[in-house]
Amino acid sequence: MNLRIKFFFLLLFIFFGLVAVKLFYWQVLSADSLGALAQNQSQTSLTVPASRGRIFASDGSPMVLNKKAYGVYIEPKKITDLSKVESVLSEALNIPISTISASLDNKSLVWVPIAHKVDEGPVESIKKFDLNGVDFLSEQKRYYPEGSMSAHLLGFVGKDANGKDKGYFGLEGYYDEQLRGRDGMIVQDQDAQGNPILSGERQVIPAQDGRDLTLYLDKTIQFIAQTKLKEGIELYGAKGGSVIIMDPNTGGILAMSSYPSYGPADFYNYPTQYYKNPAVASFYEPGSTFKVLVMSAAINEGKLTADTLYDESGPVEIGGYTINTWNRQYHGKITMTQILEYSSNVGMVFVEEQLDKMVFLNYLKNLGIGSTTGIDLQEESSPDLRPADKWYPIDFATASFGQGVAVTPLQMVTAVSAIANGGRLMEPHVVKNISTDEGSQIEIAPKVVRTVFSKMTTDVVKEMMVEAVDKGETKNLKPAGFRIAGKTGTAQVPISGHYDSSKTIASFVGFAPVDNPKFVMLVVLDEPTASQWGSETAAPVFFSIAKQLFSYLKISPSD
Repeated sequence: MNLRIKFFFLLLFIFFGLVAVKLFYWQVLSADSLGALAQNQSQTSLTVPASRGRIFASDGSPMVLNKKAYGVYIEPKKITDLSKVESVLSEALNIPISTISASLDNKSLVWVPIAHKVDEGPVESIKKFDLNGVDFLSEQKRYYPEGSMSAHLLGFVGKDANGKDKGYFGLEGYYDEQLRGRDGMIVQDQDAQGNPILSGERQVIPAQDGRDLTLYLDKTIQFIAQTKLKEGIELYGAKGGSVIIMDPNTGGILAMSSYPSYGPADFYNYPTQYYKNPAVASFYEPGSTFKVLVMSAAINEGKLTADTLYDESGPVEIGGYTINTWNRQYHGKITMTQILEYSSNVGMVFVEEQLDKMVFLNYLKNLGIGSTTGIDLQEESSPDLRPADKWYPIDFATASFGQGVAVTPLQMVTAVSAIANGGRLMEPHVVKNISTDEGSQIEIAPKVVRTVFSKMTTDVVKEMMVEAVDKGETKNLKPAGFRIAGKTGTAQVPISGHYDSSKTIASFVGFAPVDNPKFVMLVVLDEPTASQWGSETAAPVFFSIAKQLFSYLKISPSD
């Protein structure tokens, strides 16, 4: 008998011990997860999307806005005619009935989202049926008043892995965190059957809207650049091209356009290779436009002057390689100014040879060659500058006239801006200020990265570039009376370890007015077929844009 009692109490002890352990597990170890489960069973929530920040041009005109749209939701508990609901929504929203049915499988849900960012037209057609259990929540979707203009600069809004809005490329990608804001939420008490408790607690957490961006970009200048670039690509049979126009004093991007392009509102209808901005993400060999940078370095080091003479008597032999002038013509004794005027490759080899090799490479680095500029666009990249111990005499020689060294269009125009503004390398920027939802302004101040040249040097090189325009291959293109500093470029395209003489990158870089530059501009055309020369393709595009800029910016010949 005593044995039975002892056994009973042992079982009782074990039972209560197990209960205690289970209670400890529920109340201590699993308190958080069980609390969340209980809350999920007693409450339901619905996200209230924040309004994404807008983007404005420098004059306040809109580049990206939000237009009214709707989220379409179903409340399964209120549906009285399921087949009709599925049929109407399927037709209006162009969604298969099977997809809508699958969304309703979870019977515990109070709200079931069916579609987001639906335009007013389809919503109005649904409302006409007065369907029980179908509701709408006000949302917004991206709207581009200027269509595809500035698509590469702006980027677009797509979905992340969780189906939430996310900015990709350009400004939308770079400033995504600033633009997207913080979503709000509606939390509603529900009963055990999942029905809303009308007398229960309903908590509304308001959304915090995203911040607005105001750009340096001038919409009129952007339109001029985009129109003339497209005309030039079609006229000269180029595969594509880019135009960048920068304020050399601030680094502000006044215009940036590239082709081929895409529509940011329906980006999914375009090839994905169109999304990246060639102006900041593609590499090319700059050719003769690079000569002004090397010449500036030699003058800045005091190794020569504009009037230093060089005997351009024939080809130059470097390490077993022969370097010729571009047209196989030689002019005898010429000045450094004439080297730029004639765009003499052999003359530039002489210029480069006046510089210590490490000094030459340091100038390239100080001009930003081989590193990103820091522009506020998501997809900026940079080709590497090969290590110093991998440079051979022929590499220094060809780099002096812009072959064998790669840059992005943005790197090139930023480096030339250092000549235009008196020697300062500026960090380029697209956004001028950010407006918070509280109404305050965050200014993006111009940033000097470093001083590369003395003002004395840039004053000399400016005049050399003016002579290159006035007396060079482009002298008949220049608007009469205006002083424009510029340089053409024609570089062969490297393919499988050698250069294809039939394919070139044509370019022209310049700025005006020379004494107080208001803009510096680079035009790049990719493999033009009408002519391979920059002077006959990129230069005409440059000057056609410049003529309109002189009128728009009220620049006169006396400036």
